[in-house]
Amino acid sequence: MRNIKSNKWLAMLLLLPGLAMAQADSAKTITRHEFTVQQVVDYAMKNNVNVKNALLQVKIQEQQNRAFTSAAYPHINASLGTTYNPAVATQVIPNFISPATYQVLIDQGVKDGSGNPIQMPNDFGNIAAQFGTKFSASAGISLSQILFDGQVFVGLMARDAAIKLYEKTADVTSEQIKANIYKVYYQLTVSKTQIEMLDAIIALTEKNLRDTRIIYENGFREKLDVDKETVRLANLQTEKQKLLNQISNGYYALKLLIGMPISDELVLTDKVTENEVKDGVLEANNYKYEDRKEYQQAQISKQLLEYNVRRYKLSQIPTVSLNALYAKNAQRDKWNFFGRGDWFSVSNINLNVSIPIFNGFFTKSKIQEARIEVDKVNNQIESMKLWIDNDVVAARNNYRNAIATMDYQKKNMELAEKIYQQTKKKYEVGTGSQIEIVAAQTEMKSAQTNYVSALYDAIIAKVDYLKATGKL
Repeated sequence: MRNIKSNKWLAMLLLLPGLAMAQADSAKTITRHEFTVQQVVDYAMKNNVNVKNALLQVKIQEQQNRAFTSAAYPHINASLGTTYNPAVATQVIPNFISPATYQVLIDQGVKDGSGNPIQMPNDFGNIAAQFGTKFSASAGISLSQILFDGQVFVGLMARDAAIKLYEKTADVTSEQIKANIYKVYYQLTVSKTQIEMLDAIIALTEKNLRDTRIIYENGFREKLDVDKETVRLANLQTEKQKLLNQISNGYYALKLLIGMPISDELVLTDKVTENEVKDGVLEANNYKYEDRKEYQQAQISKQLLEYNVRRYKLSQIPTVSLNALYAKNAQRDKWNFFGRGDWFSVSNINLNVSIPIFNGFFTKSKIQEARIEVDKVNNQIESMKLWIDNDVVAARNNYRNAIATMDYQKKNMELAEKIYQQTKKKYEVGTGSQIEIVAAQTEMKSAQTNYVSALYDAIIAKVDYLKATGKL
């Protein structure tokens, strides 16, 4: 019996090696969850690690915005410091003391030992002097404030767009996970139908085996006929066990996808019906690019890149800043700054205007680079429109074909079941052979499998179409 798209578990089974560790902790309390598909999605939005990390990235950006906003506020800093000079620096300076002394003596008419008036020497040489003390201390407070900086203002304007970009990234992640949840959930739901049909086939085979054994015991059948039915029943039971194992692994995969502990019990309450699959999806045939999360994300990226162009343009205009300082300084020969002594005040206020004149065409090249980045994202947006158009058309065609195939396979299944019932009646009254009933049973089982597979394909095609149109 062909299993339903066994290769369509969305690669979730690749995560199963980690299940052994999770199952080892059997002491945990088992919680039972009876979930519709929407409840499973809601659970995943709170517990899936990718969704949680995407939302945390939004919070990280919020903090980064606060850090950037701080550039527009005053920055106030206090400082305390003390210095010890074991050897005060010595400076050699021209001898300015001796000329003054000589000038006084000359003015007073003082004469040398020979009775001649004192003359001013041509060179008095240098003297070594130490400026400062062994200890010094300072305490002050400073303020700096940006009064105007075009780049800072553009950055402040871009804060909301940066938050929206990460929020939209989280939406894209959530939508992808939601689509995967729908597919796995409905595959597990359709598998229930497949198990029910397989159980019905097993029940029929068991009855055929009983009937064949009775007919054999009455001498109208060979032992070989009984053996064939026994082998057929064993094969069906083995196939059912394999399918149950795949379904069990599918539940594990779904739990991992939504962030549910493996030890918890998950019961899926929704059922897949043909009416649900059809459900008028194609009646609203229109769609808008803006409905797609990826398109919204690209538009926000473009907005941020346009802010970048403005930032580099505004870097060409002057910036204005204000700085102020108030401090107290003291010098001592001993470290006794908390005792008596003078503290000298220092204060200043500076208004600075920085005027960019020429930086080697650096700014011009950055503006052009930013504009090219905008052109690139414009090209990506136009390409995305074509991709969305193709995605919608292909998804619509696949959906319509899946619906048609499902309807066809349902009729084929009903016909195969009717043929089997007629063949069974002929066999029971002795006008039909075992080969005929086996062939009819095989065809019925194949038709049932094809119908279940078509039902699953149809629901997946519906999910893909809703995602393509941005309405998932």
